[in-house]
Amino acid sequence: MLVLAVPGSPTSAALSLAEEVVSIARSELSGLDPRVAFVDGDDEEFASLRGVLDQVAADRPGEETSAVVVPLLAGPEAAVLRRIRQAVGDSKAQVELTDVLGPHPLLAEALHVRLSEAGLARADRARLFTVATAADGIILATVGGEEAAQAAGVTGLLLAARLAVPVLAAALDEDGAIAQAAEQLRSSGSSTLALAPCLIGPEVAPQLLHEAAAEAGCSGADALGPYPAVGKLVVTRYASAVGLAVPQQSAQPQ
Repeated sequence: MLVLAVPGSPTSAALSLAEEVVSIARSELSGLDPRVAFVDGDDEEFASLRGVLDQVAADRPGEETSAVVVPLLAGPEAAVLRRIRQAVGDSKAQVELTDVLGPHPLLAEALHVRLSEAGLARADRARLFTVATAADGIILATVGGEEAAQAAGVTGLLLAARLAVPVLAAALDEDGAIAQAAEQLRSSGSSTLALAPCLIGPEVAPQLLHEAAAEAGCSGADALGPYPAVGKLVVTRYASAVGLAVPQQSAQPQ
């Protein structure tokens, strides 16, 4: 069983997003049995990770690996991962916890798409070669402090190669990091910046992204959300944990 561990405040919007991700995952791997669980769920309206794992233990006693927990995180967020590990450690189920989804080329693809949807980047090198509002410098926003920023920086290098513009990663939860990244980009010659959240969505309140874009003095793209690449990466993490072979996923050529 795949258990998708969703961070952030449990909301109907977050549940809908997670359900879309598992729907994509099902389409990628037939026979998949996924569950959505919130790291901070209440087991009333929103199933908690601990509650789901306890139910797995009751339903599948004695199985060598009864559940694979995949964090719905684009990068390492230590505080969330600590709570996930605690829930896994406290459970009687035989659980394997996978890595987070990034860094990965598929995330760079998804970031590119979100920027192009917002009119902040060309769609590809063959079409829409000129975009009047295209950014010439990208701030890649993440959460989880310096560790998360470093991990996002790897995806940022891939994004920079796709867009041929500089990309700097910065953590939303580090005071002044977004403004510092904006200043660094402008001092190196970028005049039109864009904020690209290297986030699935539930990790932060949308208002924080608006505030970060305002802090940087630029426009911003949407969070990654249930982009197909996110579902593919969830399947990749699950399949690796259970020893299944899945078709190799690669970012669309640009």
